[in-house]
Amino acid sequence: MSATDTTPAAAAPQVTEEGAEPSPRVSRDSLILLVSLPTIVVVVFGAWAWWRATADLDSIEARQLAWGLVLELIWQHVKLTLVAAFFVVAIAVPLGVLLTRPRLRRAGTLVVGLANAGQAAPAIGLIVLLAIWLDFNFSTAVIALTVYAILPVLRNTITGLDAVDPSLVEAGRGIGMSNLGVLFRIELPLAVPVIMTGIRTALVLLVGTATLATFINAGGLGSLIVTGITLFRYPVLVSGALLVALLALLVEWAGRVLELVARPKGV
Repeated sequence: MSATDTTPAAAAPQVTEEGAEPSPRVSRDSLILLVSLPTIVVVVFGAWAWWRATADLDSIEARQLAWGLVLELIWQHVKLTLVAAFFVVAIAVPLGVLLTRPRLRRAGTLVVGLANAGQAAPAIGLIVLLAIWLDFNFSTAVIALTVYAILPVLRNTITGLDAVDPSLVEAGRGIGMSNLGVLFRIELPLAVPVIMTGIRTALVLLVGTATLATFINAGGLGSLIVTGITLFRYPVLVSGALLVALLALLVEWAGRVLELVARPKGV
């Protein structure tokens, strides 16, 4: 195959039959999800806010569900999720790239196995053990969440890069691209959809697991759930669980939007 006969897929337009329209960038199912997820969040949160304003709550329930406290806990939960997600991506994507290079490919099985072990361990056990070793604070919660959520991004990065057609890589080298050029202009753009799916999975996983951060004084909406269980205040318990579920849906929607934005045209 000559260099003049093949163009890297990252730069090549999608080939379609004559007269056929190119496939839409957003499928019908994806479009429905992109519209329905934020709509569900807004409607359910509005219904909960109306209930909160009209419910007959005792002094403990009213104090725990005060708007100032609820908004503070939501922000703490979002901060935990975003900071941990940043470190997950910053570690897992470069590591996945390295493990698909010929010199380090053999180490991939061992590293993925260690990441599997991190996720297989009970989340609460991992968080508490790290807190005993380090400290009961926000930073320890971020470390534990990062270890727990690194697997989907690492595995999808390796899978996405391994799925790139080797002939496209050879074509890129044939036209004079360096190894980094091939990686950034061919391999990573083609692997982006698979990598973004892993990141979206990790984000939802982080939102749910972050509820356990309250056990090491790291804040978050788990505080409402624990308080509701401890004091037998079911409105507080249900409110905490509902807000976590809505936040997970919102993060799922944000992940889909990021996946759509990051996906190269024609891929």
